[in-house]
Amino acid sequence: MNERILPSPMLQTFYVSRETSNCPLISEMIKLGKNLTEIKLSNKETGVVSLDYGKRLLINAKNIDVKNMTQHDVVEIVDYDPLKNIMMVIGTKDPCLETPVHWIIQKARHDINALLQINSTILFERFKGTFPSTEKEVKPNTLDSAKEILKTLRTGKIILIKNQGILFAGINLKEIQDALQNYLGGQI
Repeated sequence: MNERILPSPMLQTFYVSRETSNCPLISEMIKLGKNLTEIKLSNKETGVVSLDYGKRLLINAKNIDVKNMTQHDVVEIVDYDPLKNIMMVIGTKDPCLETPVHWIIQKARHDINALLQINSTILFERFKGTFPSTEKEVKPNTLDSAKEILKTLRTGKIILIKNQGILFAGINLKEIQDALQNYLGGQI
């Protein structure tokens, strides 16, 4: 049996600058994060917001509550090499663990420029059977996870990540906001 050799799981992060990103799109990310308070997520349920920005990626930092995110809580990913597992970053904080998966998805699909991932087994159970779900349960934040998510995204822009949560994909953050309103409204 051929075994795939994957890069070391240890992500190497190099900071191009330790300054806060001044991208004007950050305000839209903050607005979407604040709108998550309307769907009454518990403190255990975490979210990740990312936005493609030219050849770069804006994403919330590690251990950040996206409902209370500020401009300082967003990092700009200048480049990421999945084979060497090296990332170049602008920001004052470390990027969240889901960054490599979000980078791979947004660079592989030109019709996806924004992602909202809500890590919630409650939402996964609630929408099981409503939205397509990844077939295999894979370790989060891995190359296999990105492949499984990309495969499932062929069937729709809202998918479930098996036993982890839900992923909203869109051409922009407005499309995600509209989907949130349609499916989650003001309650869970």
